[in-house]
Amino acid sequence: MPGNATSASRAAASASDRAYTEIRGLILAGDASPGTPLREEALADIVGVSRTPIREALRRLESELYASRTPGGRLVVAEWDSDDVAEMFALRAMLEGHAAARAARRMTAAGLAELKRCNAAIEAAVAQPQPDIARFLTENRRFHDLILSASSSARLAAMLAGLVEQPIVRRTAARYDRADLARSAHEHDQMIQAFTARDEDWARAVMTAHIRRALHAFQNASPSK
Repeated sequence: MPGNATSASRAAASASDRAYTEIRGLILAGDASPGTPLREEALADIVGVSRTPIREALRRLESELYASRTPGGRLVVAEWDSDDVAEMFALRAMLEGHAAARAARRMTAAGLAELKRCNAAIEAAVAQPQPDIARFLTENRRFHDLILSASSSARLAAMLAGLVEQPIVRRTAARYDRADLARSAHEHDQMIQAFTARDEDWARAVMTAHIRRALHAFQNASPSK
């Protein structure tokens, strides 16, 4: 009996984790935009689990600020106001700046080569007659993930995972013109130079400025841009 109970508990936890991962993925990909209702029954059909693990996953998403309650008590994908966005960028600047500094001490030759390949892909996406925003976003995320991985800090990774970041990055990139996109790639190149020099302060400064500039681009660009 104890063995059966343990197996059932593990299965329930697995279903809840899967529900959390899939619903969070919908939010991060922008498929569930801010204000979208998060209905247990519909999500259970999408994920392919019962409503109990969906309910647990939604509680977790609400605690992490991916979801919020309307005045009427309905759970929806969180809507972020200007203060929320500014705070997200400020936290990213601090955490990713620290990650870049750590990475500068630990970056390997193979890691540098991967960063260069990744940024070359970003430059190619920007150089298209119509910049390939989807490719830019994919490679940009990979570039930052490579730096976080090189920082070798599980604590940093956990803290950054708790930030609602990708929808904001997606909305920011959608407002960039070609010059903004090219500037982002140039800043990535500066980071690569800092990592090559193993200069922690340079890497931190470039990463911090990179994210702060993204905040101002988000704030200043018109929605139609």
